[in-house]
Amino acid sequence: MQIAGIDLTDIHETALWNLYTRAKESQRPEGVLQDSQCIRLFEAIDYDYEGRFGKKQNGLHAEKSRIFDTVVKAWLTEHPHGTVVELGAGLETQFQRIDNGTVSWVSVDLDELIEIREKFLPPIDRQHYIAADVCDLSWMDEVGSGPTLITAQGVLMFLHEEQVRHLIVAIIDRFTGAELVFDTISPVMSRKSMSGYYLTANCRLPIMPWGITRNDIAPTLRQWHTNISSVEVQSFGAVHGPLKVLKPLAFSIPALRDIAPVVAHVKTATTAPR
Repeated sequence: MQIAGIDLTDIHETALWNLYTRAKESQRPEGVLQDSQCIRLFEAIDYDYEGRFGKKQNGLHAEKSRIFDTVVKAWLTEHPHGTVVELGAGLETQFQRIDNGTVSWVSVDLDELIEIREKFLPPIDRQHYIAADVCDLSWMDEVGSGPTLITAQGVLMFLHEEQVRHLIVAIIDRFTGAELVFDTISPVMSRKSMSGYYLTANCRLPIMPWGITRNDIAPTLRQWHTNISSVEVQSFGAVHGPLKVLKPLAFSIPALRDIAPVVAHVKTATTAPR
């Protein structure tokens, strides 16, 4: 599919899926996410959203973005002049939603998506775009010192576990006292993607090699690195349709709760362990 002379396929196309679902939710008067810039971007890009991703959307991505917003807003109240690094920025408009007027914001993504961001979401003085693979740790050299929060929305599941471990360990080693927010999928969803999971008849989801259960997140992270002070996890799910009705029951049953996606908020110690 051609957009502004760029062919978005596979993982790149998920940025449009996320944009579409957030925009549809923002258009609802009672939506869990209100984002006028997301709607503007959605309407500016000529794309067959419904044909690729389906007409009915359950608000899952918007709910995830809302949770991320809550964590980042709370962090900004404590560090109003801090730096937020947005890994795998895609076409997310979080900066436009929660900018406090003083934060420094760094968005990292591949060339194709940074080019689209620059066209439709040109950065202002406190924003910096970096065209790089998140696993290419050279992006770290362009992040200044001081309080740092690093987010990764819809990113880590597309990596292999060893890549995830390497990235998280490098972040903790490099940014002492930083906080990290990311989302995960379950091993069940990971296996589905590996065997071929179709969102619609026209759209097969990309392979997502890394899945982890809710209860395994904290112990796995602490096994990877000793400089972690706390790990908070929150399951999330649909906010519309039949899955919303079933969500309370599903979250009350451990085996079903483990299938739901999770947002993890990791805090690291302000001094490295001796």
